[in-house]
Amino acid sequence: MNAILDAPARGFLACYEATKNLLPGDAGVREQAARLFRARGLPTPREEAWKYTPLRALNEFDFKTPAARAASEAISAPALAAELGPRLSFINGRAQNLSPELPNGIRLESFAERPVLGMTADGQYNFIETLNVMLAADGAVLEVTEGQDAHTLVLLHLAAPAEAEAIGLHVRHRITLKRKARLTLIELATGAGRYLHNPFIEISLEEGASLQHVRLQEESAQAFHLGAVAAKIGAGARYDAFFLHLGAQLSRTELHVMLEQPSASFRFGAAQLLRGAQHGDITTEIFHRAPGCASRQTVKSVIDERARGVFQGRITVERGAQKTDGYQMNQALLLSSEAEIDSKPQLEIYADDVKCSHGATVGEIDPEQIFYLRSRGVPEAEARGILVQAFLAEALETVEAETARNMLNAAVERWWEGCAQ
Repeated sequence: MNAILDAPARGFLACYEATKNLLPGDAGVREQAARLFRARGLPTPREEAWKYTPLRALNEFDFKTPAARAASEAISAPALAAELGPRLSFINGRAQNLSPELPNGIRLESFAERPVLGMTADGQYNFIETLNVMLAADGAVLEVTEGQDAHTLVLLHLAAPAEAEAIGLHVRHRITLKRKARLTLIELATGAGRYLHNPFIEISLEEGASLQHVRLQEESAQAFHLGAVAAKIGAGARYDAFFLHLGAQLSRTELHVMLEQPSASFRFGAAQLLRGAQHGDITTEIFHRAPGCASRQTVKSVIDERARGVFQGRITVERGAQKTDGYQMNQALLLSSEAEIDSKPQLEIYADDVKCSHGATVGEIDPEQIFYLRSRGVPEAEARGILVQAFLAEALETVEAETARNMLNAAVERWWEGCAQ
């Protein structure tokens, strides 16, 4: 284990030892994760997958298991959340509201009552998932029955640590859409104070199912966000996701998507808006395992002051996955001479009848466009805001649900107002 990073690793293992007899699920699976964690510890920049995202900052804190807190003590949910649809709420990593009036066709249980637990990383060490398997205490186990359109469901995560407390939140969700089922999932993560949020979502889409997944990550400025999604897409099924990341001093989100049967599709849009000394990392792995599958990824970053953004995207086309159509693009807009972006798109192709491409662009705001707007009476700060929002508009327009798109646009405006102050 790396000497610089062994203190937080020991802290996570201490939490596991203190709570393992209370945690739900297969104790053998958790112990397997703990053994992996003892052997490997926290990743370091010497590992290729973590080359651009050091975890040194975790060394300063000991993230304790939080005490249960009532909803009334927690911070308020985003005002728009109530307008989006039925809501499942998790406060400090524990379910607070798992019995709303759900649409027809949804079956819901808590992870604490039905702890479906397993490693999805195909024998490879994945730090984020290993940490979650070791410590996950609650979550939602959700199923949409065959042929049902469940409309919209909101998954809300609120963090409210006690004053001067650093806590770790490890939540695990499992979402299954049966044949030709449909769901729009809107996920919100926010909080106050210092905490580590480590969510993990397993997604399984059966033949012809369709999931629209919108996430707004607006964590506390003192928070750390280390989360992952693992999705398996069946024949003719469709997974569309859009993630907007604004918060946390350090965040990393991983997507591991398996297009397992013919004509499966995945479309991913994302934007990360970073300022100050924030560090944001979006890492994707897309596996084309069957013929006729398609994937589209467009990730945009707006980076100000001394912030650093990272995009790592890999598309793997396996043997036999003919007629694959894969595309990924990373675009970054740097608002400061000290801002930084690291971009690493990758293709690994083992089939010969495919259409795959990738690209990356990095630039600054065009001074001629600023001049054009200022010459027509637009103040400079407002002109810069117009150009930033125009840069993001193409990505945001891919969000089909109007209420979710309004929520994301409002979040972008809040972020820009903070930059302009």
